[in-house]
Amino acid sequence: MALSSQASFAPFHRSVSQNRTTKFGKSNLKNNLDLTVSPMLTPQKWSITHDNTLLIPSTTTTPMETYTSTPSYTCNTDLDLLKNIIRKAGEDPSEGLMMVDAIQRLGIDYIFEDEIEDILQNQLLLFFNDFEHGHDHDQQLHEIALRFRLLRQQGHFVPADIFNNFKDNKGLFMTKINEDINGLMGLFEASHLRIDGEHVLDEAEQFSGQLLNASMTRLNHHQARVVANTLENPCHKSLAKFTAKNLIGRTSPTVNNGYINVLQQLAKVEFNKVQSIHKREIVHISKWWEDIGLAKELAFARDQPLKWYLWSMACLTDPSLSQHRVELTKPISFIYIIDDIFDVYGSLDELILFTEAVNSWESNAIEKLPDYMKICFKALDNLTNEISHKVYKKHGWNPLHSLRKTWASLCNAFLVEAKWFASGHVPKAEEYLKNGVVSSGVHVVLVHIFFLLGQGITQDTVDFVDSMPGIVTSTAAILRLWDDLGSAKDENQEGHDGSYVECYMKEREGSSFEDAREQIIQKISDAWKRLNKECLSPNSLPPKFVKASINLARLVPLMYSYDDNQRLPSLEEHMKSMLYESVAM
Repeated sequence: MALSSQASFAPFHRSVSQNRTTKFGKSNLKNNLDLTVSPMLTPQKWSITHDNTLLIPSTTTTPMETYTSTPSYTCNTDLDLLKNIIRKAGEDPSEGLMMVDAIQRLGIDYIFEDEIEDILQNQLLLFFNDFEHGHDHDQQLHEIALRFRLLRQQGHFVPADIFNNFKDNKGLFMTKINEDINGLMGLFEASHLRIDGEHVLDEAEQFSGQLLNASMTRLNHHQARVVANTLENPCHKSLAKFTAKNLIGRTSPTVNNGYINVLQQLAKVEFNKVQSIHKREIVHISKWWEDIGLAKELAFARDQPLKWYLWSMACLTDPSLSQHRVELTKPISFIYIIDDIFDVYGSLDELILFTEAVNSWESNAIEKLPDYMKICFKALDNLTNEISHKVYKKHGWNPLHSLRKTWASLCNAFLVEAKWFASGHVPKAEEYLKNGVVSSGVHVVLVHIFFLLGQGITQDTVDFVDSMPGIVTSTAAILRLWDDLGSAKDENQEGHDGSYVECYMKEREGSSFEDAREQIIQKISDAWKRLNKECLSPNSLPPKFVKASINLARLVPLMYSYDDNQRLPSLEEHMKSMLYESVAM
């Protein structure tokens, strides 16, 4: 349906004067929201503001700090002894579960990967014994739900049918668990690991969620706060990196063993050490961004290095991946820059030329570009060659073809949207979303992560990642839909933007915003189910890549939960804590 581009369909009317919400992050103009770092990284001056200047903390960069997994303890327990304690605790089924849960919630699981895997292998045997022979009724719902969640998070496919044991002969959850707050929280947490077709977990989420919400009026303040946090931030969809600090120094509601104090002490040491590493990474990124000069050459584009770095910091949480985070932030910055070229500056004819140049990557196509596009393309070419060289040198595989291919796919999707805007064509909601999954930029990010990690690189895995598999498209759909929901509701853009909401309402005459919102929430839930399935074994993709993919999806709500002032208060608080507030020893 071709419509006039001037007045017929406002969501796809392009205008440089309007803020636009698309792709990987908020595609706002240069003077819009940004994350600002002061020269000395002091919390008093740091905020998410309309000032988009990221100042370098010092004029001289220091060498990148190398992380060691052997922390310097201030307590009397060394790491080997602690690992032995964990292994011993893991011999007890209940205690082993609590131990793994505590380690993961404190965000120090990267230190105990082998110990966690050994414990969960034993838990896997216990699970299938319960499943095949009927669970021991002395086991509480909380323990069974926790075992299910931890095993699913580790990639093990364990049947959700085990929760049917907590239903009566009418197919309803038994009333005896209505007052079991810990069990209900465990059930609610477990329900977020569901995949398509697991109706018992669909029912479990609704059942446990309703009872937990109703319980808060009769719980004491501490209990109500724990329940509220569980409802708002289920473990599987939250980043321990951003929440662990709140647990340090608190008594665990489920773990009473003395080792929790030792783990918390370790978490304090690690938090301060990793904070120092992140600050150094920001220095390097700031210096790189200043040196390439695109902020000056492309004055219309965003200038948000810290915001770009947040994606890398969230995706790659292992402290040892410091150089990977720095390198990943660079292509992420180009997603935003190219997005701005397509959305706020380039004419349609210029955008066609740019897309052709990126598809061919040949000098004769590049020479046709206007100067500002030549500057951008040459910087992109330099970066792509640089990353390809580093990957080849370290891992023995040249990813140049794959990297160029994913940039071409991104620009092709950008161009589709630009043509919609120019012609006034109104896409169907699903047509818009299919293209939006590509234009989200998620594939570009995950392809770079795959090669930077360098694990499991074979021709088969490269072809698989290049083909935009389900683990990529489900993550991208979560981002695309959250972005559109946030732009329509929180940014109050009044229909000047393309989004799934606008397409849905236009396609279904008479539907309301709430109708569209409910549809988006359901589609986000469905995308999480697909992502959960993609993360289960057997999986040809390396564990660190799988974890990075799901971490990206976990960050999305924080990146798009705007308040009425178009600020990101939750993200702002997390970043203040992560970068400026050390933990007292």
